[in-house]
Amino acid sequence: MGQSISRAVVDAFYKAYSEHDTDAVAQFLDDDVQWTISGPVDILPFCGTCRGKAAVLDLIGRQVPEVLRVTSIKHDMVLVDGDRVATLNRLWARRADDGRVISYRLAHFMRFRDGKVAEHLSLIDSFDAAEQVLGHPLDAHDEIKTDGRLIAV
Repeated sequence: MGQSISRAVVDAFYKAYSEHDTDAVAQFLDDDVQWTISGPVDILPFCGTCRGKAAVLDLIGRQVPEVLRVTSIKHDMVLVDGDRVATLNRLWARRADDGRVISYRLAHFMRFRDGKVAEHLSLIDSFDAAEQVLGHPLDAHDEIKTDGRLIAV
């Protein structure tokens, strides 16, 4: 385990992040940061993994806003344990192309190194997010083909 991170540092990072202040966010990123957003890339093209401070700042400052204008992130839970942080959140945003409001849950898992974010994993409630971004419910059962045996998904 690395150097412990304080709750104050975590709160300051999230303040900068939620205000889309890329200059302030940059102060919290390790030069070799790995940032992963797990979600449906075909619907939310900013999902995937990027490496390095410049790539993450581009993600936060350009790629995400091209799809979603995030208006708020609220923490339901925050856990700080040594150099690790886990949060359960709700995100509110407007679609960039039509302004429709969407909201979904997501979890963040971070590892800090020398007081900076070295790893960030975001797990999106992707089914809910995809339905809201698309503007209609998804019927996941239409495409499932079976040979008559029951399939548990």
